[in-house]
Amino acid sequence: MIKDQSEPAFPVPGSEYGGTGTFFGMTLRDYFAAKALQGTMSSPQIKGNSDLDSWRPEDFADFAYRIADAMLAARTA
Repeated sequence: MIKDQSEPAFPVPGSEYGGTGTFFGMTLRDYFAAKALQGTMSSPQIKGNSDLDSWRPEDFADFAYRIADAMLAARTA
């Protein structure tokens, strides 16, 4: 498992939004997973692919987080 999966994707200091403290938003891992899922689902090969017909939503989510973990690992390599 990646150690630094809690790093924020879009931190915003409180001074930029009129609040106090920093708004951290989603984690970088969640952002990478969302982008991986978006790319996967937008691919024309996804429709009519018999290998993927049996995939449940949970399978796609798991796949997206595996991609995100690989992206985080590549950042530290």
